[in-house]
Amino acid sequence: MKTEQQFYQEGRSIQTYMDEMSELKEESFTVYENFRLPADGLIEKLQQQSLHFLTITEDWCGDAMMINPVIRKLAEAADIDFRVALRDADTSLIDRHLTNGGRAIPMILILSEQGELLGKWGPRAPEVQQIVDELRGGLPPKEDSSFAEKQKEIIATLRERYVSEEVLWTYVYESFKGTLLNILNR
Repeated sequence: MKTEQQFYQEGRSIQTYMDEMSELKEESFTVYENFRLPADGLIEKLQQQSLHFLTITEDWCGDAMMINPVIRKLAEAADIDFRVALRDADTSLIDRHLTNGGRAIPMILILSEQGELLGKWGPRAPEVQQIVDELRGGLPPKEDSSFAEKQKEIIATLRERYVSEEVLWTYVYESFKGTLLNILNR
């Protein structure tokens, strides 16, 4: 069984991944180009560490479309190598990092220089999860003939909000920052 470090070593850079996206590329770059890192000291703290990030992702995922560019901005500013493992290419990795029994993405793995798994974050910031839960709460039962159409509408609404509501990017950053600080303060 491959280790997280082996997936990391085999992974493409986040830059290459985003450049080669076939879905949600424009939206992902909109977030990347417009997100501004706060001057909160996190970059400087991270620069004193030897961390690597690995995102388990897919380019059709709306959450990943918003989250990966936010984490990329942080990684680049702190000179942290950030690589990509595609969830569906080899599910053995995501199956070690399930969310409530599901293969939710993105899942950001935080690794030491030696490849030890120090922590993980994902698939959403709590505030974003609350929005998703509220929208899903309005769905009819799966057996309902309108379920598929209503679900598509919710996905479209979320994708639009993920690109246009900068506060959601801040929620992602602050939540990820909390995970990083917990690791650094151990």
